[in-house]
Amino acid sequence: MKIPTTFQHKPVVISENYERVDGRLARNTDAKGLSLGLVHQNDKGKVDISAKVWRQTGEQWSPQSEELPLHRVLDLSILICRSVAHFREAYRYEHLYDPQKPVIDRVGLQGDAMDVAICTDNERINEDIQLFSQALSNDDEMISERLRILSTMLKDMGY
Repeated sequence: MKIPTTFQHKPVVISENYERVDGRLARNTDAKGLSLGLVHQNDKGKVDISAKVWRQTGEQWSPQSEELPLHRVLDLSILICRSVAHFREAYRYEHLYDPQKPVIDRVGLQGDAMDVAICTDNERINEDIQLFSQALSNDDEMISERLRILSTMLKDMGY
């Protein structure tokens, strides 16, 4: 199925077969495609690049399709990488984190830092962190494959 080109997000680079590789949901997902494209902002003709996950539930494209600026996609990647690294060593803590020090890391970005922390405001954090850890473990092969590919590509690009 072709990704629409008539919405505000104008696809430039696409993956129209994403439904075949969408992790555990592969071949049974409403996420049909990914795209990097242009978004025209209203203020003075400004154009931004964004990433979009195209969802389809039946005949129409879903309003739940998600569009993200590229820096947010990269920020999510940083968050994922740091989280995976934490949970590899989390067995050392009784609750899979140190309640006295819930901030896992501060990643320097743009002259400041993005905190990576356990959400201690979550009333069910002790149960939810166990489920999160188990889900990471269950998906380790799939996540690791993607991280290895990303690592190789970044090295090839000189990063």
